[in-house]
Amino acid sequence: MARFRRMEVLQATYAAGLVPIFYHPDPEVAMRVAAACVEGGSSILEFTHRGDRAHLVFTEMTSRCEKSHPGLILGAGSIGDPHTAALYLATGANFVVAPHFNSDVARLCNRRKVAYIPGCGSATEIAAAEEMGCEIIKLFPADALGGTKFVKAVLGPCPWTTLMPTGGVDLTEESVREWISSGVGALGMGAKLLSKEVLARGDYAEITRRVRQLLGWIRAARVEKPGA
Repeated sequence: MARFRRMEVLQATYAAGLVPIFYHPDPEVAMRVAAACVEGGSSILEFTHRGDRAHLVFTEMTSRCEKSHPGLILGAGSIGDPHTAALYLATGANFVVAPHFNSDVARLCNRRKVAYIPGCGSATEIAAAEEMGCEIIKLFPADALGGTKFVKAVLGPCPWTTLMPTGGVDLTEESVREWISSGVGALGMGAKLLSKEVLARGDYAEITRRVRQLLGWIRAARVEKPGA
């Protein structure tokens, strides 16, 4: 069962502007990543369903984070069907993220008052997801869809839409500034933030540094954004 209400999750996502994304089969490594992100200032973390028995790692994380990092909002990513979504909801997912939109997952999450952030790649998909109650739309794959040009094209006629690009945000101040100025509500970052190399060498201090730096860039970009 989710420990955080849907509105708390959405507000925290808007406020932070960053959702770190990762997967690792070792619960100990996963917990160290969580601790590093929290130390860097992140209140949200997405663990992806990308390996055998990934839900078991997630289950252990939710139990341990409740005690060691009670303010961390832990969610599940790469969820493509309602059966997998139900599995993660039962183990404590506070939000569900997917690479594509699935109306059955939307209904399930809506029934449980859990935030569902589906990946969409067209104005039609975005509208369909919003009609099913999705407040934040994952723009995926963001770079292949046209990047910030796509964002501006969508927000022109639909300024109420909140987009979170994933798969196109670079670990640079320039990239962060460009995305934020285009009007996105938050940034999803996986491999470029929590890279395999950093995880392989166990450089958790580097993860903390990157998260802290990204959050700073996001805050600065929001101040610079016209009309902010």
